[in-house]
Amino acid sequence: MFALHPRLEADSHFAADWPLCRVLVMNDARYPWLVLVPRRERATEVTELEATDRAQLIDEIARAGHLVQAFPGVAKLNIGALGNLVPQLHVHVVGRRPGDPAWPGPVWGHSAPIPYEADALVRILGAVRAG
Repeated sequence: MFALHPRLEADSHFAADWPLCRVLVMNDARYPWLVLVPRRERATEVTELEATDRAQLIDEIARAGHLVQAFPGVAKLNIGALGNLVPQLHVHVVGRRPGDPAWPGPVWGHSAPIPYEADALVRILGAVRAG
């Protein structure tokens, strides 16, 4: 049975369920940042997924990437499945802009997040749900 890791639950907002993944918006308004969590019980590594699920994950990463690239100023996608703090398999898809607070380094652990204001959160969730 799929259950979202408490850290992911606390740090993000539910956007949608795609065929394989739960799609979350990371609660940091500085970056267009989606997190894809395959709804597979106890999955911690991409290598643990069946071949069809691995292919579906790549398709959903590409879909998320296209959504993130549509946000103004996004010049680069950062895609990563780290799992050092949260063992549940999840993939970050982050839109980067030259001059963003972490540029050109990684966003992970850079600084405290800046939560979305209500209207901005509604807009990003709507964009993800429409895509």
